[in-house]
Amino acid sequence: MRVAIVQLCSTDDLDENLTKAEQGIAEAAERGAAFVALPENFAYMRREGGRFPCAQGDDGEILKALSDWSRRFGVWLLGGTFPEAIGGDERVFNTSTFWSPEGDEVARYRKIHLFDVTLSNDDASSHYRESTHFAPGEVPVVAKAPFGGVGMSVCYDLRFPELYRMLVSQGARWLVVPSAFTRETGKDHWEVLLRARAIESQAYVLAPAQCGQHGPDRASHGRSLIIDPWGLVIAQAGDAPLVLVADCLEGEVDRVRAAIPALQNRRLV
Repeated sequence: MRVAIVQLCSTDDLDENLTKAEQGIAEAAERGAAFVALPENFAYMRREGGRFPCAQGDDGEILKALSDWSRRFGVWLLGGTFPEAIGGDERVFNTSTFWSPEGDEVARYRKIHLFDVTLSNDDASSHYRESTHFAPGEVPVVAKAPFGGVGMSVCYDLRFPELYRMLVSQGARWLVVPSAFTRETGKDHWEVLLRARAIESQAYVLAPAQCGQHGPDRASHGRSLIIDPWGLVIAQAGDAPLVLVADCLEGEVDRVRAAIPALQNRRLV
């Protein structure tokens, strides 16, 4: 199956971001992709510390756009993430959605692990507190698709291998990690962690990333990746927006899991 990642450099201009995402999906479909993935915050990249003026629910323009795109271009679509409004709470969920070629929402995942870290005590811009503006999700999600279960995760989730073990136990053969990794962490950890998740899960990994300078106080690492179940990088983006395409071989997950039956050989002690 041909898959595609739309790597973006989103800003706080909602309309422009939606236009660029649509253009990327159109290119991916034109190049034959059946499964297309968008990055975290594809529709709106807030300034660090800011709130989401475009937080919305099921009747919002972001979900309507995702439904329209998946149907119009005839693709399975991972909708990156959007700020999902929570009734009675100023916080939002960082929510990822998965859509069928008929334009139907198949699954919804709310990011479980929130990025509350201090990368440098000497630099205030290196302090991140997602929990100030986000509420955590609680439920792991595996979306059902004809090409196999799609285990859903978002960015910082990548550092918690127990989540991916749960997803595989629930039938995941594909793992998706829409992200906006910082440049500081991305240069050392991004590829290493993604390849580790692929190797230990013996699953395909699609990691659509944000890239470039989003504004005066925020930038992302980029380098979107498509990784096979053996842990080999089969496609990698650079540092600029683009559409990344790769062909994923049918039966490769079964071949790798049969060659090294690590998932069957686990001993829970």
